[in-house]
Amino acid sequence: MVPAALPAAAQPASARPGVTAPAAVSPSVPALNPYFEQQLAWGPCAEFARTATDREAYANPRYDCAYLDVPLDYGDPDLATARIAMLRQKALDPAARIGSLFVDPGGPGGSGVSFLPALAGLIGDGEVAQKFDLIGFDPRGVGVSEPAIDCSTTEEVDAERADLDLDTSPEGVAQTEQEFQEFADRCAERVGIDVLANVGTRDVARDLHLAHEVVGDDLLTYVGYSYGTSIGAEFARQFPEEVRALVLDGAVDPSLGPVESRTTQARGFQRAFDNFAAYCAAQPECPLGTDAAAASARVQELLTPLIDAPVPTSDATRTLGYADAITGLIQALYAESLWPPLLDGLAKVARGDGTTLLILADIYYDRAPDGSYGNLLEAFPAISCMDGDRLTDRAVAREINDTNLALAPFLDAGFGSSDVLELCSFWPVPPTSEAGPVDAPGLPTVLVASSTGDPATPYEDGVSLAGQLAARLLTVENDSHTVVLQGANACADAATTRYLVDLALPAADLTCAREAAQGR
Repeated sequence: MVPAALPAAAQPASARPGVTAPAAVSPSVPALNPYFEQQLAWGPCAEFARTATDREAYANPRYDCAYLDVPLDYGDPDLATARIAMLRQKALDPAARIGSLFVDPGGPGGSGVSFLPALAGLIGDGEVAQKFDLIGFDPRGVGVSEPAIDCSTTEEVDAERADLDLDTSPEGVAQTEQEFQEFADRCAERVGIDVLANVGTRDVARDLHLAHEVVGDDLLTYVGYSYGTSIGAEFARQFPEEVRALVLDGAVDPSLGPVESRTTQARGFQRAFDNFAAYCAAQPECPLGTDAAAASARVQELLTPLIDAPVPTSDATRTLGYADAITGLIQALYAESLWPPLLDGLAKVARGDGTTLLILADIYYDRAPDGSYGNLLEAFPAISCMDGDRLTDRAVAREINDTNLALAPFLDAGFGSSDVLELCSFWPVPPTSEAGPVDAPGLPTVLVASSTGDPATPYEDGVSLAGQLAARLLTVENDSHTVVLQGANACADAATTRYLVDLALPAADLTCAREAAQGR
């Protein structure tokens, strides 16, 4: 993991669709005709399941699944074919059906196939479910799409989780960068250069263009969360006149410069931690004490002993070390509903028990009960590295480290800053997009939602993206990462539903007041 203020895997905002990517691919390209003319073979979802939870969810007769064929390389559509996994809940009222609603949960590397049943459960049987086929998809390389980005064995992932990479000396930096080089080489060998070169957001947007045509929709209706907003923004850039409705929640700001794009989350997560610390201080027994202002130092006092002495967990074969403790902490800050488990986890660490924080870290890393992992850990860098600039200037690297440590002291383990480069600096293929504001002439007015206390994609990023797209901004007073259509805020859900169903946007930018978080 990168020895910066935030764990490398805690930076989903690194993917930034750009303004200099090649021109949009048109269905008029003759070699693409077979892809646009394909008939999807919808059927049972059993073969799409990776875990027991998936198998149970996918057995619901409401769901069916299919693979969508896409060109691996849109520049040479005849070269090879990739397959995009899709899971669908058909409109509950076929007579009132408007079309399909495509959904992406973020990441990059999050599985839309796995996410859709959970989201459908939150949406329930209301208007959105009545009038739209809900479709979750695994972007190219992700989840059960084929070919998958699979760079590491289970044992290698476990080893990476245990690797602290806290040494900021020249020797420590060299060791970390050697590990980055080895991972990049492993991905090139096991996945293939041709696959890695075509997994960026530029090509995911092209797949979504093909998908909405194949399912029979002339225009795209889409909800993207977190990194999913990058997919939506890139689709808008390439195909602005093919948009029916876009809801972009937890927005990534594509206009940020090289330092700002890598430090924006530090501010967001510190704000989320400070809010948690205030909540904790008001509880009868807060392991961080009653002085919320001192909580950043206190949490490091509690967790840094795990560097040398991991604590046991309820699983006799596993312990909680510092890296997993920090990852569990980060995971819990994504949602206000996870504050009580975080409080419990920190209190247990103080008593020598790492069980709860390890569970939270396992959720973050998409670890199944049998010890296997999804491919989020590999897909995250593979996609991110195709979507932005490459850090090669060590002075800039040190500036980024210095800024992150200053903005997020709750993650400062006391080892100081370094000039370590990033994994993407060693990536074997060049990026396919560049950072820059989104220019989408002809785009209808769309909806950008941003939560005031979002840790991973701070509120200000949503304000910026709304400005770039000339979108309507939905501000939600909320301390979680993403909010719409999740039953967390009735005002936000109502505004989103009216837009998706009727294309009726609020007359002006709208603010939804805070509602009580579930689990508090």
